[in-house]
Amino acid sequence: MHFPLKKRVAATLFAAALCAVATPAFANISAEQSATIIKGFSETPATDFHGFLATLAKGDLGKSADVGPAIEAFLANKTLSADQQNEINRLLGIYTRVKYGKAALETLRELVEIPTFNVDGLPQYKNPEFLKIADKIQSLAKAFNLNFRNVDNRVYEISLEGRGDEVVGIHAHADVVPVTPENWVLKDGTKLDPFKVTLIGDRMYGRGTEDDKNGIVVALYAMKVIKEEKLPLARNFKLLVDTTEETSGDAIPYYFEHNPVAQYNLALDGGYPVVIAEKGYGTVMATFPVRKGEGKGAQIISMTGGMATNQIPSVSVATLVSDKPAELAASLQQAGADYVKRNGGDFEVTAKVVGKEVKLTVTGVSAHSSEPQSGVNPVARMLELIHSIDGKIALKHNHITDAARYAADNWGLDYLGGKLGVGFSDAFMGPLTTSLTFVGQDDKAFKLAVNLRVPKGKSPEKLKAEIAEKLSAWDKQTKVKVSFTYSVAEPMYRNPEGEWVKALLAVASENLGMEHKFGTSAGATSVHELPNGVQFGLARPEVKYTGHTDAEFKTVDQFLLDLQIVTEMMGRVGQLPKL
Repeated sequence: MHFPLKKRVAATLFAAALCAVATPAFANISAEQSATIIKGFSETPATDFHGFLATLAKGDLGKSADVGPAIEAFLANKTLSADQQNEINRLLGIYTRVKYGKAALETLRELVEIPTFNVDGLPQYKNPEFLKIADKIQSLAKAFNLNFRNVDNRVYEISLEGRGDEVVGIHAHADVVPVTPENWVLKDGTKLDPFKVTLIGDRMYGRGTEDDKNGIVVALYAMKVIKEEKLPLARNFKLLVDTTEETSGDAIPYYFEHNPVAQYNLALDGGYPVVIAEKGYGTVMATFPVRKGEGKGAQIISMTGGMATNQIPSVSVATLVSDKPAELAASLQQAGADYVKRNGGDFEVTAKVVGKEVKLTVTGVSAHSSEPQSGVNPVARMLELIHSIDGKIALKHNHITDAARYAADNWGLDYLGGKLGVGFSDAFMGPLTTSLTFVGQDDKAFKLAVNLRVPKGKSPEKLKAEIAEKLSAWDKQTKVKVSFTYSVAEPMYRNPEGEWVKALLAVASENLGMEHKFGTSAGATSVHELPNGVQFGLARPEVKYTGHTDAEFKTVDQFLLDLQIVTEMMGRVGQLPKL
């Protein structure tokens, strides 16, 4: 990958960056022109960046994109204008996609095959699967000639050194949310293995393809190219691979307790173009002590839901026992059909006899809990359905019917806190959302979580107090045995100033054809409490996010575009004279 002019070319890049003007410059290469260039190199792969540029300048591709002057000046070691400099960085991103796209796709496949989800009772830093992915990332970093540090099995640090002391932290995470394998079935009946990448059309199905092993891969290959081309940087980059982003979130704080805090931080774990605000994350956990069923009739002995508080599943299953299972199943089927009709008809309810038990199943549409509007929550519908049939179908009262009563009375199918009377909204960040998600049970208790996403406008303390007051009043009136715990974090809001965020916004919006304005997110990332923390992709806001859902996927085209964008971003931000 070496060529004779590399040092001279690199010097030109750096000199041009130093003389860049303070106002944002533009790369005059449209998304359509980028696509034309990529297509032109699909059958004639580039050998190196110098050869890529030379080939581009000689042919019609360069003329159509009007990049001839920038390439000519660059290869002649002349000082570039800011616009020309940005065009060269855009071409660096396109080159990376053309050169390493297939290799990056293979790396993603290898990482997805390592099942890095939380195992109860086993810290992530002791989990063999995390040790395995650490070894894999280390071997990649070594092959790419990048520096690697494993910080106590909590964070894997890959660094790309530049001049000066400034550090830009790029955040991605290796952990994924758990799966319910039997739910990974497509509408046509195709069964998927969550920990194998299955390519169907342009979709790569697999846990972590969207959230967030794709972020690790594109950042690694972007760093590889910049290192390979020996492009001098005005500052340092550190890719910080988190191991607890989906659970405790303690790995990144642990890292910064032992290492200097990066002055600038961006997460490849959210939305494009640049997200400057994140809602606060919260949980209302209700714990119902297990109690023996009272009364006559069938008894609900178990119920499934999300396996994490930030996960709305596609299916919820309640298991019932009865002296007359066939009769019970028929009654539940009819009640379920009526319930579906009354509540929109966009979900299914079935009741079947399985052995001596009856399985009541509510099938909705899985979603990330930060976007409840993009799914159809089967947990909320199951609980309300159970409560609605109580008294019409004979049920013994126990801890699960208690939970159903609690959910129906206080949360219902509304995910905006309206039923409880705690809803509010911010003009920029949007509304409070309240999603029934996690269901956990053992021989002592049945747990039910409501996941909160909190915009600015009401303090966490005030919101907690309001919810606690209303639930306490309900508990006092109903005398249901239940205990509550509450947690609500502050939302994040950044003042979008500085050349670096202007550059981020330009790179993303120009490549994606998006409006040139900052965004907001309901999802919290590891940069939530870090200085100058923003999200930079890798999800498009107009497309449903599939992270945390059953049959999670990333399209090949979007993954390759992410690789292109992240490479361009690192070249541009790395060479700005001032952030």
